[in-house]
Amino acid sequence: MNDYSIGLVAGVAIGALIILVFKLRNRGSLETSAEKAEYLTRQRARMLPVLAILLITQQGAFLSSTDDGRTVDHVKIAAWVVMAAIVLLALVTGGGWAFPKQVRDLANDESTQLHRLRAMRLGFINAMLTCFLLYVLGMFTPVPGRDAIHIVTTVGLASALISFAALERRALRNA
Repeated sequence: MNDYSIGLVAGVAIGALIILVFKLRNRGSLETSAEKAEYLTRQRARMLPVLAILLITQQGAFLSSTDDGRTVDHVKIAAWVVMAAIVLLALVTGGGWAFPKQVRDLANDESTQLHRLRAMRLGFINAMLTCFLLYVLGMFTPVPGRDAIHIVTTVGLASALISFAALERRALRNA
């Protein structure tokens, strides 16, 4: 097994462990599906900015170091891929995988779906604008492909996460 595979397996294992701890922690505290959906909605609105900060700081760690082919560099890159994939999956599906489908359906009502679509649209626009900026920057200084991919992905995902969180928090405040 190569270094990338080890990093991917470690990232998936940590994600599964987080979901398991989450499930065990909340298994008896909430009674109805509506209470669970309300809890999921509030937790999602709290966690999305935290995920954005983690994604951005992980990006900073990537750009501040050089890739010397060390095992730690491969694990770091694989961890970033896992993190970005989980964030994208959470944005697309609405998250809450530890809850039953009925609870997820309640938490992902029409307004939440609209918020998520608006956030993903903003993330896409910001990713495209970042591509344009990197293209212009590339005329003056070379931008390695891997760096460009990291920057575009991070800007797109982070802006979508922050936008979705802001829309959800505003909706919860007005409810």
